[in-house]
Formats: sequence, structure tokens, C-alpha cells
Amino acid sequence: MVSAILHDGSELPLMVRGQGPHWLLPVNPTPIEGPRADEMRQWGADPALGKKLIAGLEDLVTVVAFDYEGHVMASPKPDTLTADNVAADFLAVADAIGADCFGFYGYSWLAAAGLQLAIRTDRLAGLAMGGFPPLGGPYAEMRAVTAAAHAAATDPRPKSASEVEPGDWSNAEMTLTEAQTRQFVTLYESIRSFDDRVALRQVICPRLCFAGSEDVIDYDERWGGVRVDMASPLREHRLELEQAGWTVQILDGLDHLGAMQASIVIAVLRPWIEATIAD
Repeated sequence: MVSAILHDGSELPLMVRGQGPHWLLPVNPTPIEGPRADEMRQWGADPALGKKLIAGLEDLVTVVAFDYEGHVMASPKPDTLTADNVAADFLAVADAIGADCFGFYGYSWLAAAGLQLAIRTDRLAGLAMGGFPPLGGPYAEMRAVTAAAHAAATDPRPKSASEVEPGDWSNAEMTLTEAQTRQFVTLYESIRSFDDRVALRQVICPRLCFAGSEDVIDYDERWGGVRVDMASPLREHRLELEQAGWTVQILDGLDHLGAMQASIVIAVLRPWIEATIAD
């Protein structure tokens, strides 16, 4: 299996499938099984998401799939997971498979990371962002949430064993380590001065953004007391984004996990990639 060497010297396995232009997908290509898969389904996540995305695109493009989120959770980078280093890691993936030019699709924080990649390279043939808006993004809110998560991870008090209903994000128990949470503090702090309106002029490759119309989470004080809203910025800035060259889709009735499902993503992403390739 092909692999890429990341900024900290760690090795990231890559799965390459399909034909045509290269598209980087930071998703887990191997379905998750067992109790963890059952828990994911209860919360609305798909343990076979990556495999389904690959299957839905591999006849159109050469999919380069890699579990970047799984990698940083297994091998945390609390001091070095900056936007510069994440972008360098994605470029290392492209270099490992010999792709001078490539497209990128990311969802949620990996979509935000894709935007950081786009302003640091001229090698992108297309950028698709799901579940994170390219303009008006909730960066301050994510700094608050990640700081609260890090504080919870370092809290020495015993954790409650009470049952939490799926979808109840505010009462979800902290199960991550100090290093796992601090790396995301490092990431969002590294883009504290980032101006996404300036980026709007910098990113000139074909670009797509989408989110569910109900993609909003209200966190209580324990998690920063903020509203993380991915949908409203797309509604508010839709005309400006489209005038700047973005294709914008707001998916009616879907929340953050709903809009990341493979069938939804493929229905949005595939025709846009086809049009991009044709152009």
C-alpha cells in the first residue's frame, strides 16, 4: 500500500482507486465494525462512509482516500497540528501518488483544512467543502468549543457514567485525551488571524460548498456556550459566494451528520466534478 510521510515523520497509509483526475478524500476507507460502529449508527454516523464515497466516485476520478482524522487521533500532534502543517500533509499525500494537480473534498473541520490548503498551493484542480462555510465560518466558536474540550480532558474529577441520548452533544462525556484535544486547540489558534473574505479572492480553482439547512449545534456553558452554525453563513453570503465563483448548495432538512452521508455527498459532488472535468 502507498503511504505518505507527514510533517512529524509519521506514516499515513493511502488507498488509491479508480481512474481519471486525482481527488484527495480524507476519509477512512476501511469500514468500522463492532461496538464502535453500533455507537456511530446511534448518533447518525455511517461506519462505512469512506468505502461508500470511494465506490460512488472511483469510476469518475482516481480517489486517493486516507484516514487523516483517524491518524491524528491515534497519533496526536498537540504542538504541531497547525494549518501550515496540515496543508503540508495534504501536499505530501499528493506527492506520494505523483499528482501534480488534484482536487480535494473535505467535510467539517477537514473542509476548513481544505480551504487552508487552497490558499497555500496552486495545485488544486477543484475544492469541495461540506459542512463548513468558506465565508463567515464559525472560527471563534470552534476555538471556544475546542478550548472547552481540552479543559474537560484535563479535568481530574471522575467522569459521569450516565446515559446520554444520541444527538445530545452538550451532555456527551469527554472520552478524548489531553493531547487529542489540544491538537485542535493548536489548529484553530493557528488560524486566529485568518480572514476568509481575503481567501475569497485568493482561491480561484473550481469550488463547491454545501451544508444541511439544519446544521447548527447549540453548546451549553460546559462546551463554551456557543452556537456553531454552518448553514446560516451559506444563506447569508450565498450571493456573494456565487458572484465569487462558488457553487453553493443548502440541503433542506439535514443536520451536520445528515449532510455528510455518502448518498447525499455523492449526489452533490459527482455532477459538480463531472462539470468541472468537462470544463
